[in-house]
Amino acid sequence: MITATETIQTALAAVVGDSAVSADPAACRAYSVDGIEPKLVVAPDSAEQVAEVLKCAAARGLGVIPVRNGTKLGIGNPPRRYDLALSLKSLNRVWHYEPADLTVTVEPGMKLGDFQHFLARDGLWLPLDPRGGARASIGGTLAANAAGPLSARYGAPRDMVLGMKIATADGKIIKAGGRVVKNVAGYDLGKLLIGSFGTLGVIVEASFKLYPRPEARATFVLSLESLEAARHLRRAIFGSPLDPLRIALLDRAAGQMVVGAGLEPAPANSAPFEFWLEAGGSERVLARYSRELEERAKEAGARMENREGAESAWDRIADFAWLVAESLPDSVILRASLPLDSSEEFLTRALIDAKVRASVSQPGTGVVSLVLPAEGTRDVAAASEVAKLRDLAEALAGALVVEHCRPELKPQLDAWGLPPQAGRPGSDFEMMRKMKATWDPNGILSPGRFVGGI
Repeated sequence: MITATETIQTALAAVVGDSAVSADPAACRAYSVDGIEPKLVVAPDSAEQVAEVLKCAAARGLGVIPVRNGTKLGIGNPPRRYDLALSLKSLNRVWHYEPADLTVTVEPGMKLGDFQHFLARDGLWLPLDPRGGARASIGGTLAANAAGPLSARYGAPRDMVLGMKIATADGKIIKAGGRVVKNVAGYDLGKLLIGSFGTLGVIVEASFKLYPRPEARATFVLSLESLEAARHLRRAIFGSPLDPLRIALLDRAAGQMVVGAGLEPAPANSAPFEFWLEAGGSERVLARYSRELEERAKEAGARMENREGAESAWDRIADFAWLVAESLPDSVILRASLPLDSSEEFLTRALIDAKVRASVSQPGTGVVSLVLPAEGTRDVAAASEVAKLRDLAEALAGALVVEHCRPELKPQLDAWGLPPQAGRPGSDFEMMRKMKATWDPNGILSPGRFVGGI
């Protein structure tokens, strides 16, 4: 007797070929989301095949989640249904590359690390340091609008995209924007799609503006005794001619993880906080940074050191949530997005009001990541802690997202909180809801995973 799954598998194989569809339990388990496994994994190798797969799924009411390496699959609410894992691993080509014009067009399945290696031969890069680091895919980075400390200098992924192609649930491929820097047509459409976590359509191609790689880099670490000192240092730097590549503020526990010491206790004589700053430019520019920061350190009563070989540490800072989720899987990881001048106040109050095990802040963007300990994160207590911290973030004109927690805890927390109200930051939600109804009327794309259950 032929099962429903076998019938669907046959229909999909007619689109992508037998070898690109799998019902193997191990393959499906690799793309599980909050403990829910898909029935099939399908791996198209062209934009047209992606569109046909979506059309086939929509006709049968199958829930579809686009996937690649899974570095961000844990973000969001549990899916209402999940039948197909749409693997974009075979869409990993560079279509157009104009180094002289600083533009490139690439498919979503390419890993960021491979992409950066490709660009490096011409002294270029895409200055992104998202969760997942080199393992992150281009598509996943755009779907999550994932950005790390580099975004303070260069902006988030949506600021770098010139144009995209998107496959929709009705089997169409839609273009937004273009491939040259001056072309901004369709920007609003692209802005809505980037950061929508695969709920509106599947990005099958993206064009980016590129940047020259810094001639050289140096990392400076200042040890601070208080968050007030961190606030003064941040304001002093932003009020100066200095224009760092990225900055981060780590507490003791996070500092240990970032330098590779894992969960080992920090030395007793270590400072409560470390202010990390990376500068880029010529040796002359880096020497000026060293002199300027030495002066700032003296004013703040801080100790400064030039940290050699810090690239791996910056990778861990950007990938902090994944690092903690791997080593402390029962922990609750929160990410607050706040106005710049509110980040230190939020962290100060959070450290008083909640049991925070570790924290990493991005003083240049207002993002604060908190780790609540595994012990004591029983359902009621964890939900109360998250609600308290979410209220605090919203009172400071910010928002708070649950980036990681145990799957059984998610229904009680809501990863996103309530949808933004009209007129407030993030109030594109109503437009996204209407677009979802138009492009995906059957709700097959990442069903229920994003804000407001869309």
